Amino acid sequence: MRVVGTSASDLALAADILRSGGLVAIPTETVYGLAGNVWEPKTLARIFEAKNRPQFDPLIVHVANPDNADEVADLSLPHARQLAEALWPGPLTMVLPRKPRVPDLATSGLSTVGVRCPSHPVARRIIELAGVPLAAPSANPFGYLSPTRAEHVANQLGERVDLIVDGGPCTIGVESTVLDLSESPALVLRPGAVSMEQLALLLPSVQLFDRSTQSPRAPGQLPSHYAPRLPLHLRASGTLPSARPNAMAVALCFGAASYKNITASGKFSRVVDLSARADPVDAAAVLFSVLHELDTGSWSELWAERLPDCGIGRAVNDRLYKASVKD
Repeated sequence: MRVVGTSASDLALAADILRSGGLVAIPTETVYGLAGNVWEPKTLARIFEAKNRPQFDPLIVHVANPDNADEVADLSLPHARQLAEALWPGPLTMVLPRKPRVPDLATSGLSTVGVRCPSHPVARRIIELAGVPLAAPSANPFGYLSPTRAEHVANQLGERVDLIVDGGPCTIGVESTVLDLSESPALVLRPGAVSMEQLALLLPSVQLFDRSTQSPRAPGQLPSHYAPRLPLHLRASGTLPSARPNAMAVALCFGAASYKNITASGKFSRVVDLSARADPVDAAAVLFSVLHELDTGSWSELWAERLPDCGIGRAVNDRLYKASVKD
C-alpha cells in the first residue's frame, strides 16, 4: 500500500493502476472512495473482497463529466437530465436504468445503476485520466466508519488497496444523496449532502425512503452501518443532560448552548461540539473524523444528540442513527 499526493505524476500513476485492474482510494467531496474500473468484473470482485461487502449491496459508478453518465445509465427518464444539469458535478447519485454493458456485479443484478459525477477536482481528473467510469464505494470495511482522510483509509484497509491518493480532508464529510428516478414518484434512498429541500425545488413530489416499512435498496441503507467500535446512543436534542452514561462516556453535541448544558451536567468525561455555531454543514464535515478519533481512545461509550432534521442535518441524523445501538 502506497500513499501519494496530487501531483500530475501521482494522478497519472493512479490512472495507470486503475486501467490495469488495481484498486485506488481517491478523495471526493463526500468521503474517500475505493475505486476500480467498472468494466472489469475481477476488479469489482476485489472491491467487494477488500471491503468484506455483501454482493447484494450495489456499487455507485463515478464519471468524470455529466455527459459520460450515458456510458452506464439511461438518462432519458423524466427529470434525469434536468437534475444532472442543476446538481452535477456534485454529491448526488441518481439511480437509473443501467446500460447492458454494465457488469451484474456492479449493480447486484438489478436493472438499475447508481451513477454520479463528483465535484472534487482530483477525483474527476483521475477518472478522466483513467478513461473509464469507476465503481467507488466508500474506502472502508463494510459497515464501519466512512473515511474522510487518507489516514482513515490506510488504517482501515491497509494492504488491501494498491494506492491511496491523499487529497486532504473531504469538504462535505457525508456520502452523496441517493435518488431513485426509476420510481414514481422519485424516492430518496439515502439522505446526503443534497437535501430534500433542494430536490423538492426540482421534483415537487419527491419522497423519502421509509426504513420502517421498506427493504434496503441502496448503499448505506442497512439499519446498522457507519458504526464505530464503541457503542453509540442517539437521543433527541436537549436530552443528554438527563442521560445515564457509563464512566468514561463522551457526548457529541450540536451548538454552544448544548455544549454548555451538557458540560454543566457533569455526566460525561468529555463533550465534543460538532459545531459551536450550530451549523449542520460544519457538523457533517467533521462527523466521521470525530468518530474516528474517539474510536481510538479509551472511552467506554458515545452519546449523541440529533440535529434539526432538515437540510444536511437530516443526513447527519441518518448516519448517527445507523451507527447507533438500537436501545
